[in-house]
This record gives sequence, structure tokens and C-alpha cells, in this order.
Amino acid sequence: MRWSNFTLLFFFYTLYFSQNAYAQSNVIWITQSHNSSESMPVGGGDIGLNLWVEKGEIYLYLSQSGTFDENNTLLKLGRVKLKLSPNPFEGKTFKQELILNDGYAQISGSNGKLNTQIKIWVDVFNPVIHLDIKSNQKITTEASYESWRFEDRITKGKENNQNSYKWAPQGVIKTFKDEISFKGNTIQFYHQNKLETVFDVAVKQQGLEDRKAELFNPLKNLIFGGSLQGNRMIQAGNYSGTYLNTPFQGWTLKSKSPTKSEQITIRLNTSKVASVQAWEKEINAIKPAASQKASIKWWNDYWKKSFIYISSKDETANQSSKNYQLFRYMLGCNAFGKYPTKFNGGLFTFDPQLTDSTLKYTPDFRNWGGGIHTAQNQRLVYWPMLKSGDFEQMKPQFDFYLNLLKNAEIRTEAAWGHKGASFTEQLENFGLPNPAEYGWKRPADYNKGMEYNAWLEYEWDTVLEFCMMIMDTERYDHRNIDKYLPLIESSLTFFKEHYTYLAKKRGAKSLDGNGHLVLYPGSGAETYKMAYNSTSTIAALKTVLERLIEYPSLPDSKSKEWTEMLQTIPPISFRQFDGHTTISPAKVWERINNTESPQLYPVYPWGIYGIGKPGLDTAINTFKYDTDVLKFRSHVGWKQDNIFAARLGLTQEAAKLTTLKLKDSGRRFPAFWGPGFDWTPDHNWGGSGMIGLQEMLMQVDGKKIYLFPAWPKDWDVHFKLYAPYQTTVEGTLKDGKLIDLKVLPEARKADVKVMIE
Repeated sequence: MRWSNFTLLFFFYTLYFSQNAYAQSNVIWITQSHNSSESMPVGGGDIGLNLWVEKGEIYLYLSQSGTFDENNTLLKLGRVKLKLSPNPFEGKTFKQELILNDGYAQISGSNGKLNTQIKIWVDVFNPVIHLDIKSNQKITTEASYESWRFEDRITKGKENNQNSYKWAPQGVIKTFKDEISFKGNTIQFYHQNKLETVFDVAVKQQGLEDRKAELFNPLKNLIFGGSLQGNRMIQAGNYSGTYLNTPFQGWTLKSKSPTKSEQITIRLNTSKVASVQAWEKEINAIKPAASQKASIKWWNDYWKKSFIYISSKDETANQSSKNYQLFRYMLGCNAFGKYPTKFNGGLFTFDPQLTDSTLKYTPDFRNWGGGIHTAQNQRLVYWPMLKSGDFEQMKPQFDFYLNLLKNAEIRTEAAWGHKGASFTEQLENFGLPNPAEYGWKRPADYNKGMEYNAWLEYEWDTVLEFCMMIMDTERYDHRNIDKYLPLIESSLTFFKEHYTYLAKKRGAKSLDGNGHLVLYPGSGAETYKMAYNSTSTIAALKTVLERLIEYPSLPDSKSKEWTEMLQTIPPISFRQFDGHTTISPAKVWERINNTESPQLYPVYPWGIYGIGKPGLDTAINTFKYDTDVLKFRSHVGWKQDNIFAARLGLTQEAAKLTTLKLKDSGRRFPAFWGPGFDWTPDHNWGGSGMIGLQEMLMQVDGKKIYLFPAWPKDWDVHFKLYAPYQTTVEGTLKDGKLIDLKVLPEARKADVKVMIE
């Protein structure tokens, strides 16, 4: 085979570009950290670590997916401390590096002639953390397990924001102590949920005790924890101390004798089992991998699968590219979790007073709860996984809703006597509304199905974005989604049944004069309240119904049913600003509660308006002239303005807002954004940044693929993204020109339109 000079030039250019990008994305620190807020995320599988070196000692916070206690706090699994003697980190040479391509961290230090290196890695396929220590001289290693849950702790005031009681605890709320002990030369630690949990409290509050035995309960029989052991380490006693404002106790293992190498492993296990003995049997059966090869291969493949590497004179553009990769790394650490990555910190929260100095609570704290699912925020963590091809990572999010389907249907039937699944905003991981948001001080005759809450009332359309994501995985990756069809259909059924039910309670007709559902009362996100025909709801119903009708495996009888419902969806409403027609957030509404812009949801995520589609000028007018949209505009947290701008082809605005969103966080780790409106690290901040960068680079509409629809031509980029119909698009833009384009399958290249000027 003969290669042309151009092909050779491209090959070496892209190879250099990619290798340079890997190296530039590594995070390297040459000084130690002051505290846990200056930690580095490390993880894999379903485990996240906060890793830092402070005053010559190495610390790790341990987190795993699904560790919900009785109150639905997402508890950490404790803290590990390493102390070496003689100490290599008391010298002048220090380095801590996140080696992104291989998915692990390495710490090295020199003190005189002593040189020591520690590799910290998580097995992607087994819940095991490895600490591999190598030194050129014999040293003594102390590995300690530290816990602030050595005794019951009463949580008061805002500290209950970490659990499901929030500002409305019913009586005294306790975080119950863990069981921690030496088992031979192993330290074992676990938390076993009590028989009564917040699930029982919510069921009683919401009038569902007669159906309790039928309800899915994720907190029952839940035990989580782990064990710490070293190859040549023995018991070395206990101690106590205080980190920041939090008292703790420690259990220590120590080297039998000084050695040049030591391997420490921490096995974690989160399981629903009937007894501690059953949990112990499971954790003892976990076998640490013989080598790191399989985990490194997984991470190598992860980075080859999809990437965006920018090289520009604009440093904010380069930061955006780097932080896009760093945040995707954090998402990859929960690729195989039992639960979706939480928007309010994921697996990487740290001591809360380092985010807000008034919150002197334990490391278990995060604002907006642990087991609470806030769909408006969660969606932004998961939408970018389509274009990055991380379809397997989306499964925990989809299964979250599927597991709650029966509970949501029972709730609907009990409250209103009709069919369909009612999924509220501020949803517990057992499918009922959060008790505090549901409201304890409710009018006696207030309907049991409703949240008595000015922000959340009548907001039940957010599940439809996850229904759409599910159907998109079928279109993108040809995934079989048959098991999720009951979820999608029941979510749609709720709207048909419920708004027919409400209309019949008001009068004789169930539809308006045009044969449309009367979507009242409704909600335009959390912002436009008591809305009549909310635009976000209309756009969601219309788009999900159209896609469901197109699903190849849908029976004809179902296709007919959903086609009939589609015909009842009312049209989107419009309004005027200075003579410019814009999309209205609803037909009418009573008040504004928040600062979202659901009038632009037909642009994103629903794609009714956009590049190459009718009405683009109206959508652009909405972005430019709607006074609410202008007032609410921001790059902070869950704000989507950068995505709207990209979808509308507004290059300058998209670049400005996306680079603001993806710039360095101001914390030591560049992708620890927040708290924004939520908590640190703010994952819906990072997710919306990822989406914006992707949409600037590539947009899809059916089989059409638009490249560079909102991309500054002076941003050189090498990228690989996914498109529908099992398609990958890889290309390199150099000096404003596309110097290579690789589309697989090749037949799809005909569907690509390059829009760079």
C-alpha cells in the first residue's frame, strides 16, 4: 500500500496531536495539598477516591455507588491515611500526577537518597482499590482506616440537607454508627441499615401504607463497607483525632518489618443481603486482580472511543478541551455503578466547610440530598454520553427509573384512580416524592398525589428526557430497549390519563375545541408555574411520541394508540418582543418561580427548532429578545444557554458561554466546579459544558450530520464523536480547514454537511 504525502502528513499530525493531548490532559502537582478540597479524583468501575497529600501523609476518601443509609444520605466509606517512615515526602522533591490515559494516579517523593513511588489505582472490573508502594530503601508503612462514624451522630439544621429530611426533620435524626474492627490483620468496616428508614416515613406520609408490601424499597437489607489489608502488615492499634472540625477514630496496620515494597488493597462491597455474615462472605470472595492490565486497557479504549482535543491561541478554548476530558474521566469512574452519578458531587465530594465555611459538618455532607433524584439536573450529566459513545454508562440512569416504575404507577392509581406512572421532580430512589418537598403541613383535603410545593407542583414531564435518551441509545447504537418500553409508555399514559381526568373534573369535555389535551395546571420547568399548555411539556410529549411511533419493534396496535395521542398534543404558543416573534414558555401562566428558560427547550433537548429546520429565526429571536431569557442568562451550574447558542448556530455566543462554563474551576483540580446552584464538584455544570462543546462541533438531525455548526474557525481540533445509526465521525480541523474526515460506516459520509466558513 502506498501512502500519499498528504496522508502521511495527516497521520503524523493527528498522532502528534493525540499524544500531546493525552500528556497535556494529565494533572500534575509538584507541591502537597493544604486540605481535602485540593484533592484529585481517582476511580473506576463504581468507586471514586479523593486523593491528596497533606503534611507528608497520603489521604483517600472512599466512595462507592449506592451507599445510602437509613436517612438516604449517600455516605462515604471512610478515609484511609498512609504514613511512611522514613518519610520521602519531607524532602524537596514531590510529584502527584493523574495519568489520564491509563486511569490511575502516581505520587513520588525524594528525601535525600530515599526515593519512593506510590501507584493508586482502582480495578475497573472488581471493587478493589490498590496502593502499590515501591522504594529504593527499606521503609515502614502505616495504613490507617479513619472514621467519623464511630458513634451515632445527631444531625441538626442544614446538615439534614444531606439526607431526605432536609429542612423538615420529623423528630431527632441520627446518622447511625458503623461497625469497625480488626479481623486478624485486616480492618473491616460496614454500615448496616436499620429496619426502619425514610422509605417507611415517606410511605406513611403519602398515604400508601396499604400498598407498602408491593413497593420497591432500595434501603431495606442494605449493607455497605469494606476491608483494608496489606501483604506484610499487622495490627498496630487505635488512635483518635480531629480533621478540620470532625472528630474521628483510627485503626492502624503497620509493616511487620521495613521493606522496599508493599501492596495494600481495599475491597468494597455494597449489597442487599439478609445478614452481616452474607455480606462478609461476599466481600471475602472478592479477589484482587493479579495485574492492572485489564483496567488500563479499559481506560485506553475509553479515550480512543471518543475525544475532543483543541489546540488554539485562545487559552480558554484549550482549557475547555482539557476540562472536557477531565470531567469525562470523573464520569467514567462510575461506568458500572448500581446507581447513576449524582449531579451534586458524584463520587468526589469533600469536607463541606471547604465549599461553604458555615457548614462545619462531616465529609458525608452534600447539599440537595443523597438518594434524591433531581431530574432537571441529572439529565445534564447523561445527555453528553450519547455523542461520546458511552452508552453502557447510561444504563444505571435508565435502570433507576425502570426500577421505580411500579411504585410510580401505584402512586398514580392511589392518588387519582387512573393509569400511568407519575414521576415527580425531587424524586426519592424509591420512586416517591421527597418528604420535605412533598410537604408535611398540607391542607387536609389536598390531593395525596401532589407535592405541596410552589416550585415543584405539577412538574412531571422531566422523566420524558430520560425516555428520549433511552430511545436515542437504540438509534445511536442499535441497542435493544424493549425492556424499557413499559417505562416510556407508562410515562406517556400518565399525561393522557391525568389531563383527561382533570378536564372531566372541571367540565363535560375532556379535550379543547381543537381536539387537544388541556395541559392545565402544568409547569414550565420550575419557573413558569400554574402554566396552561407549557411549551416544555408539549415539546417533550410531541418528540417522545414521534420517536416511539417510529420504533421498529412497536406493535401496530400500539402505534395506532400513540398516533392518536400525538394528534391530541396542542401546538406551541408564541409571543412578541419589539415586533419579534418568539417561542412562549406556555400559553399563559400565573407566576415565575425560578430562572430557567423552558421556552428554549424546543431547541434543546427536543430539537424541534434548529439548524436546517423551519422556524430557526423564531428560535433565535427567543434567545436574543425574550426579556426573561436575557435576564436568566448565565454559564453557572445547570444553565443551558451555551447549549441553546450552539444549537442555534450562534458561534460567538456559544464559544463565550461554553468557555466560561469549562474554564478552570478555581480549585486545585480544574474540573471541581461549583457549588453553583447545587454542590461541589457540580456535575451538571460539567455535563452542560460537555454538551455545549459537542453541539458546537457536531449536531445531528435524523440522518443528517452537521459539522462545525457553531465552531470558531481558529480553534484547531482533532475529534471523534458518535452519531445515530452506529456512526462515528472523526476529523481534524487545521487553520480553518478540514484536513481529514473519517466517517464509519463510509456510506454515512454522504450525510455529512461541513459548515465551517
